[in-house]
Amino acid sequence: MVFRSKPMALAILAFSQVAAMALWFSASAVVPALTAEFALGGFQQSLFTSAVQAGFVAGSIASAFLGLADRMDPRRLFTLAAVTGAAANAGLLVVDPGGPLAIVLRFITGMCMAGVYPVGMKMAAGWARGDMGLMVGLLVGALTLGSAAPHLFNAFGGIDWRFTLAASSLSAAAAGLAINLAALGPMVAAAPRFRPGFVLWAWKIRPVRLANFGYLGHMWELYAMWAWIGVFLQASFVASLPPAAEPAFWAKLATFAVIAAGAAGCLAGGLFADRLGRTTLTMLAMGVSGGCALVVGFLFGGDPVLLTLLCIVWGVAVVADSAQFSASIAELSNRFLVGTMLTTQVAAGFTLTLVTIHLMPFAVDWLGWRYAFMPLAIGPFLGVVAMARLRASPAAYRLAGGRR
Repeated sequence: MVFRSKPMALAILAFSQVAAMALWFSASAVVPALTAEFALGGFQQSLFTSAVQAGFVAGSIASAFLGLADRMDPRRLFTLAAVTGAAANAGLLVVDPGGPLAIVLRFITGMCMAGVYPVGMKMAAGWARGDMGLMVGLLVGALTLGSAAPHLFNAFGGIDWRFTLAASSLSAAAAGLAINLAALGPMVAAAPRFRPGFVLWAWKIRPVRLANFGYLGHMWELYAMWAWIGVFLQASFVASLPPAAEPAFWAKLATFAVIAAGAAGCLAGGLFADRLGRTTLTMLAMGVSGGCALVVGFLFGGDPVLLTLLCIVWGVAVVADSAQFSASIAELSNRFLVGTMLTTQVAAGFTLTLVTIHLMPFAVDWLGWRYAFMPLAIGPFLGVVAMARLRASPAAYRLAGGRR
């Protein structure tokens, strides 16, 4: 049975995206437990997230070169990627989490996510009719909720990190089956093949370059925040709550709430951007998220409720603009270069995340938690500058039907 109505197809797509993307942060969510059991160092902790980022970049480029999304039914590609990723993630249950094989499995998981996230976005765009920002925002919101899910599994799985990994793998396998129940939208078409010779056009065409710089500023902050906010909250709750209050449990729930709140931010951001403009939304979101990065450390060790509320605001703002950079590139690029431009943007952005994810342990050691997140504000600040310059360009009227 295949559901052919737009609401049902999008509901199935969103569910599948949420369930499959749980693999992305499944191992990162259990880093505190793994560190306690296997004495992982800061570099090893960072690798559990950055290996996925590197795998995603490699998988995205390989998929584009091979034209997999064009040669295969996107639902079949999604299924293959989700099931393979689930198997790689489950492999962490039988290898030494502190060994190199664990990092290889995380890299493979990241490669598989390249067959889930962009493919799901293509399927969502197939249903778009004047609401591109909302459709893409729906999928990024699903990614956000899926990334938060392991923290919820972790909270209710007790101290056994194996529960989180097993639940995430089962979730992704279910997603691989469920996606086949959704029909493809009427606007689905073969995407342009990756064109290596045109990669530099992403930086030569000024409006596209500015949108990419805005995206890079956004990515400088996003994944480092997602990767380390759980460790930050747990350290803060342990410092402010007595052991009898179970600070680790509440920190895991708070981390889930912080990351999951971004899903609502993505949907609201899509609606806002389609109606009032993409540069307006991206500048507002980066301004708020950068401000949160500057002040959140001053609440470390303080009132857990107040800290959680501020982090939820940060969680909403840090990802509310994410989908709009992709939508901007699609609207600003020549039609036959959209596939190349989006691939270039994603590869550059996720490569940059490797830097900030690995800088965070040094920032914590050198600056302490009070100031460790402050360097992340550099990205949003520069991103606001880039998007403000784009807004002043005549090309900005090509965004969101003339709504800059």
